[in-house]
Amino acid sequence: MKQIGVLGVPMDLGQGRRGVDMGPSAMRYGRLQEVLEGLGHHVHDYGDIKVPVVESLHRQPKEQGGMGYLEAIRTVCLDTIEALHQMPAGVFPIVLGGDHSIAMGSVTGASRGERIGVIWVDAHADFNTPQTSPSGNIHGMPLAHLCGLGDPRLVDLSRPGAKVRPEDVVLVGIRSLDTGEVKLLRERGVTVFTMKEIDVQGIPAIAEQVAAQFDGFARVHVSLDADVLDPEIAPGVGTPVAGGLTYREAHLLMELLADAQIVTSLDLVEVNPILDIANRTARMMVELASSLLGKKIY
Repeated sequence: MKQIGVLGVPMDLGQGRRGVDMGPSAMRYGRLQEVLEGLGHHVHDYGDIKVPVVESLHRQPKEQGGMGYLEAIRTVCLDTIEALHQMPAGVFPIVLGGDHSIAMGSVTGASRGERIGVIWVDAHADFNTPQTSPSGNIHGMPLAHLCGLGDPRLVDLSRPGAKVRPEDVVLVGIRSLDTGEVKLLRERGVTVFTMKEIDVQGIPAIAEQVAAQFDGFARVHVSLDADVLDPEIAPGVGTPVAGGLTYREAHLLMELLADAQIVTSLDLVEVNPILDIANRTARMMVELASSLLGKKIY
């Protein structure tokens, strides 16, 4: 049984496709609180971080360095950090996105200034910097900034420097990388399990390696992007990539992480209800959260 704190960050400023700001509402509508309480957990919903309406903001042109809406994203992430720090010690935070740029706030806030391991479950590495990004969209950069690479305004959120050591990051489900990301990931020694590794080794072997890497860590954060799932089962995402995790692979990964008892915080991000079918993707993310938090068949 856990004390769980739910925090919504309805932000779509880090990418170019509207709708992901409605993700927190979709997952709440998918009965997130009721499902987790049904497992015996105590759940308190802390509401949403205030996010400015995109039409009220000025986007910096790509020719001036991209990084659209940087200052607004920075403010939202700082507010997210503060909200997580205000949760009582021992609470298991679940942060509902929003696009994946919210992780700069959620991971930093969940770490509370301590060493933290990060399991980034995503079709993409989100390890671009402003110099390597083809689009300038910040939702493709949060993990690099958490590791100390990129714009100082985002690297130094809350306190100066990297919030996560690259050797304390594991990527799972990767199948779409930009050239600059490949170089940075190799240089920094980040552990990457692509879909090829999942096909060859299987989820149990990979989950065992992940659990071993984070054995003894006081804090381990799972950042779960809906587009890690195959688009056939999770159509409600803005950047779908074919060949993702199946229903059972995704649940098995969460179930094995639950068995390992290492995870202390969670993101659920990049659900876009506008692109979804009958709230299928949001409900899938709720189901995966329940598997990570101890749902058993018997």
